[in-house]
Amino acid sequence: MFERFTKDARAVVEGAVGHCERVGAETVEEEHLLLALLDREASRASFALASLGLTDEARESVERSLTEARRRGGLSRADADALSGLGIDLSAIVSRVEEAHGEGVLEPGRRAGGRWVKRRPFAQGAKGAVAQSLRIAVARHDRRIGDEHFLLALTVRPGVPAEVLADHGVTYEKVTRVLYGDGGAAEAG
Repeated sequence: MFERFTKDARAVVEGAVGHCERVGAETVEEEHLLLALLDREASRASFALASLGLTDEARESVERSLTEARRRGGLSRADADALSGLGIDLSAIVSRVEEAHGEGVLEPGRRAGGRWVKRRPFAQGAKGAVAQSLRIAVARHDRRIGDEHFLLALTVRPGVPAEVLADHGVTYEKVTRVLYGDGGAAEAG
């Protein structure tokens, strides 16, 4: 499938691996794909993000939101709210676990036991996002998978990246409208 990626899509994958390595994660997660998308300039995804107001200032807010979600063990705010409805205070649990085992211990995909991995594999969520980008490209009758397909995939898949993007005004419908106009609606797959 990698041969069908545009130059920009390949750069996103490489950038995601770079983000993964910088934070010491064992696996490439969906959030690493999002951060790599935010790094892009002069691509279709960067055009869509800028058109929807996700500028450098907003990027800091996105990064803070992703950091908060990592600290919660990768749970979205919706997950935390659902637990709260059951009488479970997630922030209190996180605080107590971090007191006992160290800050950031709940972060998904963290390096454990001092073992370094030479090549960072993609976690299930990141693999799912890549597969979703292929489904979106096929539904749009696009011959190549571009970084815009990654962006669309992250907006349509449930989870932290979609929640964070939606909080910043970036949804599947809005990205589709920016990239393809009003007549550009296609199945998300």
